[in-house]
Amino acid sequence: MPETVIHLVRHGQVENPRRVLYGRLPGFHLSSRGRAQADLLAGHFADTPLAAVVASPLERAQQTAAPIAAAQGLEVRTDLRLIETSNIFEGVAGNVAWYIARHPTIWWKLRNLRAPSWGERNVDMVERVHACIDAVRAEFPGGHVVLVSHQAPIWVARLAFERRRLTHWPGFRRCALASVTTLTFDDDHLTSVAYTEPAAPALVSPAPVAPVGSAPTPTAPDSGEAVRPPTTIPDDAEAVGPSPTPLSDPAPATLPDPGDAVRRDREAR
Repeated sequence: MPETVIHLVRHGQVENPRRVLYGRLPGFHLSSRGRAQADLLAGHFADTPLAAVVASPLERAQQTAAPIAAAQGLEVRTDLRLIETSNIFEGVAGNVAWYIARHPTIWWKLRNLRAPSWGERNVDMVERVHACIDAVRAEFPGGHVVLVSHQAPIWVARLAFERRRLTHWPGFRRCALASVTTLTFDDDHLTSVAYTEPAAPALVSPAPVAPVGSAPTPTAPDSGEAVRPPTTIPDDAEAVGPSPTPLSDPAPATLPDPGDAVRRDREAR
C-alpha cells in the first residue's frame, strides 16, 4: 500500500494587539501577515494532491485552512479533536507573571508541570489528536491529508509519536506559526517525521496593505496562544516565530509505539 502522509499545520499569525492569551476564545482572526502565511501554505501544497483538509473549529485555524483547501478544490472539514488546549489563563492580557503575582488564589493551580495542572492534560491532548490522525488515515489510505491545529496539540502529538516524554517547557516547542509537521506512515508504522516552515517569509516581509477604499480587516483584541506556561510572559517570539529560514527535521531511525509515551507519562504521575 502507498504511504499515507499527514501534514500537521499550525495556524498563521493572529491579530492580537493587546496580547491576550486567547486559547479557545472566539473572535480571534488572522492578521494580514497570517493571511499571507495561509496563502504561502496553499502554494506549498500546490503540487501535492490532497485527499482532505481538516481544521480545528477556531477561526484562526479555519482561515488558515481555507486557501489550502480552495487551491485543491476541497471544502474545509472541521474536527473538534484538533482544537486548542484549554487553560485557566484564557483572556489574560499582557504580563502573565504579573497577573499570577496579583492572584495568589491560583498558585495551587501551578503545582504540576507534568500534567499540567493549569489546563488540559497532555495525555488527553495526545489521545484526541492521535484519534483524529488514525481516523483520517483509515479514511484516506495512501493519500495526503492536511490537519490544521494549534501549537500545543501538534507538539505533544509529535512527542508521543517519537516516544519522548510529554512533560516539556512550552518555550522549547518546535512548532512555529504556519509550520508544517509531516508524519509518514507505511500501513500502521510511522516511518518518518519532518518539519518545515514554508510560510516564515511572510513574517519578515512588509505587512500587506489593504487597497484604498477596501473594508477594514476584522480584528480581535490580541495575539498569543493560551497554551503558554503560566510563568512565561507573552513575547514577540510567539507571534513572530523563529528564523524565516525553512527548517528540516528528520525523524529518528526508528519510531516505535507512540502509546508508550502516554503510558510512561501516566505512570510518572
